Amino acid sequence: MMDKNSKIYVAGHNGMVGSAIVRELKIKGYDNIVLRSHKELDLTRQNDVERFFELEKPEYVFLAAAKVGGIGANSAALADFMYDNMILEMNVIRAAWINGCKKLEFLGSSCIYPRMAPQPIKEEYLLTGALEKTNEAYALAKISGLKYCEYLNTQYGTNYISVMPTNLYGPNDNYDPKRSHVLPALIRRFHEAKIKGLKEVICWGDGTPLREFLYVDDLAELCVFLMNNYSGNETVNAGTGKEISIKELAELIAKIVGYTGIVKWDTSKPNGTPRKLLDVSKAESLGWKYKISLSDGIKKAYEDFLMREV
Repeated sequence: MMDKNSKIYVAGHNGMVGSAIVRELKIKGYDNIVLRSHKELDLTRQNDVERFFELEKPEYVFLAAAKVGGIGANSAALADFMYDNMILEMNVIRAAWINGCKKLEFLGSSCIYPRMAPQPIKEEYLLTGALEKTNEAYALAKISGLKYCEYLNTQYGTNYISVMPTNLYGPNDNYDPKRSHVLPALIRRFHEAKIKGLKEVICWGDGTPLREFLYVDDLAELCVFLMNNYSGNETVNAGTGKEISIKELAELIAKIVGYTGIVKWDTSKPNGTPRKLLDVSKAESLGWKYKISLSDGIKKAYEDFLMREV
């Protein structure tokens, strides 16, 4: 259990997940939070990471830093996604262990699970089948981080845990047209189409894939909850347990944004995994459940997008 005065390091605090964790920690009364921007500390440089941990000696670490992107970005830079994520997470986890960190929480992604895993996906399905090719490199890096935590627990008796979120969205999301995930990408696309008065918007794939979306502040609440209430080698899924087709998602976002044109689908573009729904019964059995509905969450995300655009 974290003390209110415990020194806590949130890696990746400028990102969507890291910033949400910082918000949640402050809400819960934790104020001894150590932060470093990418310019101040490049987590892919081992010597720099080790010096930072030797100097600060954080007691608790939330590892939310990552190189992230959607299908397009992942497919175009497989080597970069694997190297950057593998190196940064290994550096942070190892430095935490060497410097006596009491507990570390590793943030992964639901893409670690097999492409054709039975649905909904249980934590135990990890490494039981082939991965989705379009984000295989990122998934391999995340699996390695999860496993390194597990192996340190087994070999050295550390108390390192991991949480695997479903698709996330919310404040501080990435809306870059070439690097964003599907939900923020659609918010931007429909907003720009509305502003420009476009009669139609073209979306990737055929709209049939089913996806689950979790508002990032709900994830942050779970992350702090798990740091205080969970220990174990098996990861914990984070999601809503509810899914929606990409076509329905696009229609919902268009409605919230106020775009009234036609939505067309480019079937020459990849769909990604056909279905990806997490079994969240483990998190719920521990005492957590999401709070923010998809519709309300998208409204909040769009408000955040508009503030950023200004």
